[in-house]
Amino acid sequence: MKDIVEAVSLHLFAEEGAAVFAVLDGASVPDLLRKLYDTKPEHECLYRGELKPDLAEVAPYLARLEPRSEFAGWVIQQGWGNHWGVFAVSPADLPAMRHHFRRFLIVYDSEGKPLYFRYYDPRVLRTYLPTCNAEELAAVFGPVTSYLLEGEDSNTLLHFKLVSGALVEKKQELG
Repeated sequence: MKDIVEAVSLHLFAEEGAAVFAVLDGASVPDLLRKLYDTKPEHECLYRGELKPDLAEVAPYLARLEPRSEFAGWVIQQGWGNHWGVFAVSPADLPAMRHHFRRFLIVYDSEGKPLYFRYYDPRVLRTYLPTCNAEELAAVFGPVTSYLLEGEDSNTLLHFKLVSGALVEKKQELG
């Protein structure tokens, strides 16, 4: 597993001067809140307002990852392959990224019914992105220069970028 942590970290922190963010699913990550408070990465809940404890436990969180930090190592080592969340690389700061990612929490079905959109589950994002048109891709990427996430198996890293308005997907075997 150490090799995968190193390989994923190498890809995540490859872009000079860019920040790396994890959008994590509290419903999938055991003890996420405790780990956030213990290791203190810069982070924010994507839900607005003061949450009841049971909702706070399962809410999505945005955290900035620092190279070789305890929190980043924990997220990669424990979460990779367990659909804990997705990674985004951007020159933007955490408040701007929170604003961006909050826009996608609720979507509407064909009858106008609001639905939670769990785009931060890598199984959802890797299926959704290839179906998007240029306008949708521009909205989903916004300040994000690339998304990195686990493939169908934990030995594959998917790297999505927007190039001239088109989605480019690279698959990288990790081990």
